[in-house]
Amino acid sequence: MALVPEVRLGTVAGRWLVAATVLGSGMALLDSTVVNIALPAIADEFGSGLAGLQWTLDSYLLTLASLILLGGSLGDRFGRRFIFLIGTVWFALASLLCAVAPTIGVLVAARALQGVGAALLTPVSLAILQTTLVPDDRGRGIAAWSGLVGVATAVGPALGGWLIGSGSWRWIFALNLPIALAVVVISLRYVPESRDEAAAGRRLDLVGAALGAISLAALTYGFIRWGEYGADGLVVASLAAGALALAGFVLLERRLRHPMLPLGLFADRRFTGTNLVTLGLYAALSAALFLLVVRLQNEVGYSPLAAGFATLPVTLLMLAGSDLAGRLAARIGPRLPLTVGPMVAGVGLALLARIGPGSDYWTVVLPGVLVFGLGITLVVAPLTATVLASAADEVAGVASGVNNAVARTAGLLGVAVVPLLAGGASGRAFPAAMLISAGLAVGSGVAGWLTLAGPCPIPKPSLPQYSCGTGAPQLASRGTS
Repeated sequence: MALVPEVRLGTVAGRWLVAATVLGSGMALLDSTVVNIALPAIADEFGSGLAGLQWTLDSYLLTLASLILLGGSLGDRFGRRFIFLIGTVWFALASLLCAVAPTIGVLVAARALQGVGAALLTPVSLAILQTTLVPDDRGRGIAAWSGLVGVATAVGPALGGWLIGSGSWRWIFALNLPIALAVVVISLRYVPESRDEAAAGRRLDLVGAALGAISLAALTYGFIRWGEYGADGLVVASLAAGALALAGFVLLERRLRHPMLPLGLFADRRFTGTNLVTLGLYAALSAALFLLVVRLQNEVGYSPLAAGFATLPVTLLMLAGSDLAGRLAARIGPRLPLTVGPMVAGVGLALLARIGPGSDYWTVVLPGVLVFGLGITLVVAPLTATVLASAADEVAGVASGVNNAVARTAGLLGVAVVPLLAGGASGRAFPAAMLISAGLAVGSGVAGWLTLAGPCPIPKPSLPQYSCGTGAPQLASRGTS
């Protein structure tokens, strides 16, 4: 790997370096939380039905999930700062298109372009910290990044609700423009370039990326259309095409010397099991939050601002408790947290199924939100850390990228499939949809119990404060900035 200037975290350059990566990643994560709050307003303006709202979320997740591994490879090959800047500018321009979209179709297309930008900037933001900060400061730098991005995620729903209530849903996208400008200015001044020289001789897995995107797009289209029109010929053809593209993707990745998705990682039972937990839990999480904010605004009568604040306790619990959950998992191992956490989250989702017209926030909504948030808090730090600990150090970045892609894919399919199984997303279908989401969460806990038994995975002696692979960055970390 080429030598790059090594930056100290406590210096002016180090602080601006963290600021650039936080603002870039936070911008992408902020949009993923804010758009949920905006869905009822978008539906009202465009006269859109359930399918339009599903695509507003899923078009972004589709391109992000399909291309996030490729984005990391592009950063390694062509320069991490270069790709980070391209992703930031791309995301900003796509956000501008979202802000001025005249129809739901244009908005969906612009959201897909946003996902491309996020797939470029998100994976390289942490890689920039990892390769630029001096080794002794990398842990604190990544923890600071994690905590600050978590704060951005926490304020997203409330900020979105305020913007929608005081102006228009379009402002949630326009807000990205000044943030992106700040990222570009700071990055050009304080972020040094770095790349992996060994990656220059490797062929990019463009065919694999295309097959993955085609597979996810066809499957998502098939499931959403199924819910809207029934299982017609186009649905069958779309699902068949998606399955064939997925099979082709797997066969290709098995044959390539440098695949985008190294399938050999899944030979490790813990890696596979942890990704199964991720798949079930994030499908439940994405579907439930999609359903919940629409229910609160359309059928319970909440304003966008009130709906944003309604789910805020989930993120506050994660910010306050993820560090403690990581330390607990360090003592007892990841199996119990990755079993109990999803199951507790499932109980919370089951409680939220009671929400209906006239429901009181303090007695109906808040208890479910708190139980759900507690379950998610138990999972976040051990989940990512166990993924990293299940892979050798030299492929830890790839392992993290794979887990990130699994999470995005889970969210994509959760939003598409859960309303289909429930027969809709509102009215009488809402309790069924939330109970299905609860079942997915509980099922992911069962997967954790069955696959994570045994001794701790690869030890991390460079991170003495953790064991059992729980030394990965947490969503929130106190005293690290």
